[in-house]
Amino acid sequence: MVQPIHGPDAVLLRLRELGVATPQQIEEAKQEQAKTQERFGAVLMRLGIVREVNAGRRLAAQLGLMPGRLEPLPVEVVADRRIPVDVCRAHRLVPIQQPEPDRFLVATDDPFTVFALEWLQRRCGVRLSAALVREQDMEAALSRLDEQMASAPPALARPSSPGPPGALAGAGATSAVVEQAVAQAGSDEPIIRLVDSMLSEAVRMRASDVHIEPSADRMRVRYRIDGVLRDASSPPRALQGPVTSRLKIMAGLNIAERRLPQDGRLQIDVDQHALDVRVSILPALHGESVVMRLLHRDRSIKGLHELGMAAEDEKIWTTLIARPYGMVLVTGPTGSGKTTTLYTTLAALNRPDRKLITAEDPVEYQLPGVNQVHVKSAIGLTFAAGLRAMLRQAPDVIMVGEIRDQETAQIAIQAALTGHMVFSTLHTNDSPSAVTRLIDMGVAPFLVASTIQGVLAQRLVRRICPSCQQRRPPTPEEQHVLGEPAVAEVAAGRGCDQCHGSGFYGRVGIYELLVLSDALRHLIVTKSQASLLKRQAVKDGMRTLRDDGRLKVREGLTAMAEVLRATAEEGA
Repeated sequence: MVQPIHGPDAVLLRLRELGVATPQQIEEAKQEQAKTQERFGAVLMRLGIVREVNAGRRLAAQLGLMPGRLEPLPVEVVADRRIPVDVCRAHRLVPIQQPEPDRFLVATDDPFTVFALEWLQRRCGVRLSAALVREQDMEAALSRLDEQMASAPPALARPSSPGPPGALAGAGATSAVVEQAVAQAGSDEPIIRLVDSMLSEAVRMRASDVHIEPSADRMRVRYRIDGVLRDASSPPRALQGPVTSRLKIMAGLNIAERRLPQDGRLQIDVDQHALDVRVSILPALHGESVVMRLLHRDRSIKGLHELGMAAEDEKIWTTLIARPYGMVLVTGPTGSGKTTTLYTTLAALNRPDRKLITAEDPVEYQLPGVNQVHVKSAIGLTFAAGLRAMLRQAPDVIMVGEIRDQETAQIAIQAALTGHMVFSTLHTNDSPSAVTRLIDMGVAPFLVASTIQGVLAQRLVRRICPSCQQRRPPTPEEQHVLGEPAVAEVAAGRGCDQCHGSGFYGRVGIYELLVLSDALRHLIVTKSQASLLKRQAVKDGMRTLRDDGRLKVREGLTAMAEVLRATAEEGA
């Protein structure tokens, strides 16, 4: 009978002799491992106690090896849920002997595993001791264990349950995501399943962003759905580190760097949805805050009629973008749908007889037939540098992701003057402010007046859920904002399973389209204030954001509260 050849005391003594870890560090790692269920060596590395993944392998060589062919215990013993197979795979353990009914000898090639035996014993409900073996013997034993499970009857070969939710989540966890991750069977580690479940739930709930935020006592997870953040789960604080590390690995980031912000990208398939995920890591007071932006690669570009413009605005916009040269701007705050509008516009202009080039940071969606340049300021490929190079490519249509500085603005204006159609975005509250912003950047007013063809300001408001929509009389406040003519009913959502009880499903745009008239060009040349420009534009027939919002409330597309929230800067 094989006997255990190394216990925790022997391994700890050797760790101290080698200067690898102290008893206090091992105790800290044991407490962390009990919370997260990670492999003990992974905990040591994450806590910074050991620096390399192969530290355990080197230590094994110095502690001595047990030779000989390893034979796993029969499948009837391994699969009786006292030693779940997923635990064996995750922690690289193979049960090789059963000296007593409630005691097992397990083989491992990682000496750090002996420090997890106490937790494993509680986890499996049996007594365990470990024997150290060679790595090649361990790989062979794991393969034979897999072969046994593959040929076993279905009742024995089915994946084992990792245990009750508390085994992963802790006593205070209430998240359905955590429970689902722990309840899932399979060979992946719990943290991997937890991250996968978060992403799966985010896709199912139509989230555009996933926010993972650390606090003093918990890890807060929120999804941005239809532009509004909603609490999704509250896993234990102890899972913050493992979850962040897992996401860093997926995004190709440095898991050891916790002091500086990091940005990365990954491509994954979640529930048959192809996703591009932008990952942002920001060091905060209680840990690293993670934001993931979910972009659906399989989502088709909308048509102009799907943007939600009023019929007359859509007709004007179609005429505006068909002009052979000039500049058209789309303005609004972050998250107002500017990029979607520009992509939709480019798709409408994309024909074999035209050459289209874009400079973006980053490229969010790929447009077949369009030359898209990913701006990288770190290597000198700025918007201005990219725009200069693009002009040498003889394009018909140019799209600049954003005008951020005077240099980019000047080059874009020159491109519009020399026979190119230029599209770009600015961050301003309304259409007239975009014109004055360019002048404030240092562009000559006469150049702005002669090149700008039109400016589209926009916001996104939540669309009332069609599945639970109902009609009700407007409140006095709503009637006051709606103005004349009075309306008898407005739409509202009751809340249903389709919209997750919110009463809203999807979003629709509200727009303010400014087309430059001769009167407006005269005001621009004389450097008039944005308020005067807006007054003249309304006189020329421009519908303001608030006016377009009122129209969509009358049409039953959105609620007055949504319009007031999106256009708060316009006042009553």
